[in-house]
Amino acid sequence: MNVSDALRQRRSVRAFLPDAPPAPLVQTLLREAAQAASGGNLQPWRVVALTGEPLRAVLDAVAAAVPEDGANNVSYPPDLWEPYRTRRFANGEDLYRTLGIPREDKAARLRQLAKNAEFFGAPVGVFVCADERMGLPQWADLGIYLQSLMLLAVEHGLATCPQGFWRRYEGTLREALRLPAPYRVAFGVALGYEDTAAPINALRAGRAPFEEWGEMRGF
Repeated sequence: MNVSDALRQRRSVRAFLPDAPPAPLVQTLLREAAQAASGGNLQPWRVVALTGEPLRAVLDAVAAAVPEDGANNVSYPPDLWEPYRTRRFANGEDLYRTLGIPREDKAARLRQLAKNAEFFGAPVGVFVCADERMGLPQWADLGIYLQSLMLLAVEHGLATCPQGFWRRYEGTLREALRLPAPYRVAFGVALGYEDTAAPINALRAGRAPFEEWGEMRGF
């Protein structure tokens, strides 16, 4: 598989089989993803992968906690503007359509949203953390690590779903994961084998045409 194939095949999977991938494979993915570029070679990531009882303990701690408010804990800017508002709305409607959940069924939508807190049933939960003193350039490095990890997962027949959701439980996770100060969770990644029979995994998010966001000058 080449990089182009992995890019086209990668998508956010929200239903997983219960079988956990082998520990050596998970470690290989985490280690190889660290070949990602980082400014000044800071390598600002700290990564914790959990399965089995350790994962269950963290999920239970989050289930008993109250979400934390704050600018760092939201996934999108407030009062999202165009064209981003329409893109987000369309993506949400497409997702719930795969499940047959109409807009007026708020309870069913909330139940689906709550599956974020279970890593969507993935047998492996990965938390990527950063020293809170780091700035935006280092958070960009975390994004490069994340993309590298997800593409490597595709190459090895695994599925992923990146989640900013976990920042809503920053304090709870810092304690549950026993993170040394001043580290904090940047995002989580659900990792495992895709449940190809799950309707929600039929979702294929589209992409805006190049002309909408790209320019080429001097060519």
